[in-house]
Amino acid sequence: MARIVMKFGGTSMAGVERIRAVAERVKREVDAGNQVAVVVSAMAGETDRLVAFCREVSPLYDPREYDVVVASGEQVTSGLLAISLQAIGVPARSWMGWQLPIRTSDGHGSARIAEIDTATLNAALEQGQVAVIPGFQGVAAGERVTTLGRGGSDTSAVAVAAAMKADRCDIYTDVDGVYTTDPRIVPRARKLQKITFEEMLELASVGAKVLQTRSVGLAMKENVRLQVLSSFDDRPGTMIVGDDEIEEAMERQFITGIAHDKNEAKITLTDVPDRPGAVAAIFAPLAEASINVDMIVQNIAHSTGSTDVTFTVPSAELARSLDVLEKAKDAIGYTRLVHDTNVSKITIVGVGMRSHAGVAAKMFKTLGDRGINIQAITTSEIKVSVLIEEDYTELAVRVLHTAYGLDAEQVAA
Repeated sequence: MARIVMKFGGTSMAGVERIRAVAERVKREVDAGNQVAVVVSAMAGETDRLVAFCREVSPLYDPREYDVVVASGEQVTSGLLAISLQAIGVPARSWMGWQLPIRTSDGHGSARIAEIDTATLNAALEQGQVAVIPGFQGVAAGERVTTLGRGGSDTSAVAVAAAMKADRCDIYTDVDGVYTTDPRIVPRARKLQKITFEEMLELASVGAKVLQTRSVGLAMKENVRLQVLSSFDDRPGTMIVGDDEIEEAMERQFITGIAHDKNEAKITLTDVPDRPGAVAAIFAPLAEASINVDMIVQNIAHSTGSTDVTFTVPSAELARSLDVLEKAKDAIGYTRLVHDTNVSKITIVGVGMRSHAGVAAKMFKTLGDRGINIQAITTSEIKVSVLIEEDYTELAVRVLHTAYGLDAEQVAA
């Protein structure tokens, strides 16, 4: 008997017929003698609809009430799946995040899981009951409902798997694994049989939609066996593993994947005083507001003793970022605040970069040859990210995929 956590995303839960199909898949695991906990997302598009309601009411909404609204999507699907399982003879019950409970920090909209009380969950599993748990949600001090950020159901699933010491955590999505890039943009993208935790972490952090960043980091930290599978077929998926398992593959291919993210907004502050502490005056208020800043570029100081500072934030946080910066204008001392949402971040990722020179140079030349201007650059040991005009996103992904030999027909068997 194995303990398994099965997580199903929004497309898997998009309507009653798909929920019934999920129930049948869960039943197969139960019939095989396994103890099963299921973590579900809201129906496809439902969270976006709920978020839109919040923004329509007020662009500067109360994050605590935002969580109450958007957490309702997963409550619906967990109840419907429990009903579907019962209808086919599988004992099941839904458990809300506050009922287990899943304790989190009070960072509403981006809470972090602190602990999961598994006593109730373990008792249900030992009795042969399938526990259906809404992903994305928990409860903070004061019994306020919290949410974990977009894609948080992945983190919920990994956290539940770690807490209940599951043998594996299967993430079911609308794709059958992790690809070298988005197959909708590059039809010749190939599915990876294995990818390292570190590479998956980078890809997830820069726009790959398969897994949420925090879920991969948690799986790596807790050593949770993680597999990405399709909800719609029974083909093998992609295993997320340690470096040692694919060492030879890393030698053959130094770039593993290419990701893109259009959910970025660029902010530029002009004529910022060129003095110690000036940059801290910009980013400290943003940090206090729990706004994550990504790319940062500071120009060479002008002869007037000032400089321009450019950085990116998630586009969903643009309104709050502008509000924070406007309130801090006197403390920062900038002249103008300019923002642009017509940008996209393109990232190449691969642990093989550690042992190959010229990776970034090839990226810059490939984009330059196609007339694609680079507005900002960030790097790490295994990734290079550039900010470009959004209209060039798909072209950039396609030409880079080919340049690095990732197209399926270019890769040796």
